[in-house]
This record gives sequence, structure tokens and C-alpha cells, in this order.
Amino acid sequence: MANTTVRGALAIHGQNPQSLVETVIRNRIYESPYWKEHCFALTAETLIDKAIELKSIGGVYGNQKPTEYLCLLLKLLQIQPEKEILLEYMQADEFKYLRALAVLYIRMTFRAAEVYEILEPMLKDYRKIRYRNTGGYTLTYMDEFVDSLLTEERVCDIILPRLTKRDVLEDNGEIGPRKSRLLDAMEGKSEHGSDRSRSSSRSRSRSKSQGSGHSARSVSRGSPSPVGSRYVSRSRSRSRSSKSPSRNRSISPARLQSNGVLSSAPSRSRSISPDKMDVAA
Repeated sequence: MANTTVRGALAIHGQNPQSLVETVIRNRIYESPYWKEHCFALTAETLIDKAIELKSIGGVYGNQKPTEYLCLLLKLLQIQPEKEILLEYMQADEFKYLRALAVLYIRMTFRAAEVYEILEPMLKDYRKIRYRNTGGYTLTYMDEFVDSLLTEERVCDIILPRLTKRDVLEDNGEIGPRKSRLLDAMEGKSEHGSDRSRSSSRSRSRSKSQGSGHSARSVSRGSPSPVGSRYVSRSRSRSRSSKSPSRNRSISPARLQSNGVLSSAPSRSRSISPDKMDVAA
């Protein structure tokens, strides 16, 4: 009588809820000391205390011994608690192994649309949990465990019921499109980046306009003045010829006469007229 399903339990996926666990594993659970000592006469309320005491999740370990987590899962399938109670299990954030127990039970018993609606928000839970298998203990995370429930066929040595693909449910209108946190974060970054690019483009345009106005002022300063005024260049660049004085200076004859140079110093080069050249010939 201790291993039978509670009276009035509904069939899940067309069969007895306990039949969702394989026969070999189910028989080993019935024979385990933990099932006989701690799972006898448990209710949905008293099962919480046992779930809080869990230290790990997993299927079988060692010589095909069932874990305490697997025994409590079978007990949930046997007593078949109401949906509101399971949701209360889910809201107990401080007890992560109680939450992990409720997650696996929901995945095995609820409809596909409800599974996606309830389990997808659990992907935000990044807490560490211990997983026990035949090789010992390994470390995993709650979001990875939930993702394996949504994508894999066998978890904790239990073959999960077939789950309808999410895109099929979306095409049938049974569930809305999935809200991705990564996409929202990327959109937020892109909007922030666009605001930055806009501000940077505005600052660049302002600097360009200021630079063009400054250059226009410098050009207007260096432009020649109207007719009658003297041209003065204020530009810094000057030709080398203007800086260095010319070594070859040509002096006009008038200047030499005015200074008295021509009169005092006779010219060494004498010019002969063509008539004299003919007479000498």
C-alpha cells in the first residue's frame, strides 16, 4: 500500500504518474532505505522539510543506488500535489534544491506550453548546485539544469516525456515569442551607443564649424587691402630670399653719381668707338 499512487490521482500522459520513472529505477527506489525510512506517509507539506535537507540532485550513483532527490521525486508523483503547491515550491528562492525538485516534476507532468512559461524564467537563476552520479559529485548551475530539461531527452537517469518544440507552439498560438534577456541587453547597448555616436557627431560638427570660422578669419586677415592701401602680410611663412639679404647688389649709375663714386674713381674698362677701330686697322 505504501508504493501505490494516491486515490483519485489523474493520469499523466495517459498512464500512471509513477510509471514516468523506469521500472528498474522505480523498484530500486522502493527497496532503498531512504524510501522506507523517510518517505513513508509524506504529504505535500511534510515533503518540504525533506527537500530542504537535500544536498545534491541526481539519478543513481555507486551500485545503481537512487539518490534522495530521486526518491522525493517519485514521492511527488505518487501523491500528485496541486499546481498551486508546486508554484509555491518554485517561489522558495532560498531553498534551491526544493526548487530543483519542483522544476523536474513540472517538466514531467505539465503541458508543453506551461513548461515553457514556468521554466524559462528559471534561466535567470545562476546559483550553483551539486549533481551526483556514478562518478561522484560534480558542480553545475541552476540555469544549466533547467536548460537541459528543455533541450535534452534524459536527465537524472530519467527519460523525460516528449516536449513539443517551442516554434510549433508559437505557430499554433499557444505561447508567445520568447523574451531574450541577451537581446534586450544588446538593444539597450545599441541605443546607448547610438546616443554616444550622436553626441560625438554633434561635437565633431561643432569643432569643424569653429575651425572653419577660425580659418576664414585668418584668411581675411592675410587678404590684400583695397586700392591705395599698403599690403602687409601677417602670415608667419616667409620666403628664404626675403629673410636673407641678397649678396649681389646692383647699384644704379645715378646713385653712384649722386654719391660721387663715378667722379672720384675712374672706370677701368674703356669703350672704343667703331670709328677708332677702323682707323687703327
